[in-house]
Amino acid sequence: MKTELLRFNGTVQRDPAIDAWMKDHAGELGAIAQAWFEVMRKCGDEVREILHDGCPVACLGDAPFGYVNVFTLHVNVGFFHGAALPDPGRLLQGAGKFMRHVKLRPGTPTDAASLSRLIETAYSDIKARVENG
Repeated sequence: MKTELLRFNGTVQRDPAIDAWMKDHAGELGAIAQAWFEVMRKCGDEVREILHDGCPVACLGDAPFGYVNVFTLHVNVGFFHGAALPDPGRLLQGAGKFMRHVKLRPGTPTDAASLSRLIETAYSDIKARVENG
C-alpha cells in the first residue's frame, strides 16, 4: 500500500521565523536544538524549512524529513518517517505509525555519530520517496 507524502506549502531556503524561534529558545536547550537543526540544514542544497506547529521543520523541497522542538527538560530531534529508518544506535523513541524522535537532555551524553547518521538517512529516505513516488 502506497502512502501519500506529507507536503508543506511555504517552505523557504532560510525562514526568518525559525531564526526568531531560535532566539526565543536561548539557553542550553535552545543551543542543542539549534545545533541539530543546523545539521539538517546542511544535508543538501534542496533543503528548505518552515515553522510548522510551533517548531522548526527541515524539508526536501516541500516534503518534511526532520524537526527540532524544545520542551521543559529536553529537546526532541524528530523524523517524519522515523518508523521506517534503520536505527542501529537504538536512539529513536515513539510508537506512532510514521514519526519517531530522539530525546536529548543537557548533561546527558549524546551519541552524536548515530544521530548524525539518522539525520542523513532521513534526508536520503525523503529524497528517495520524492524521486520514486
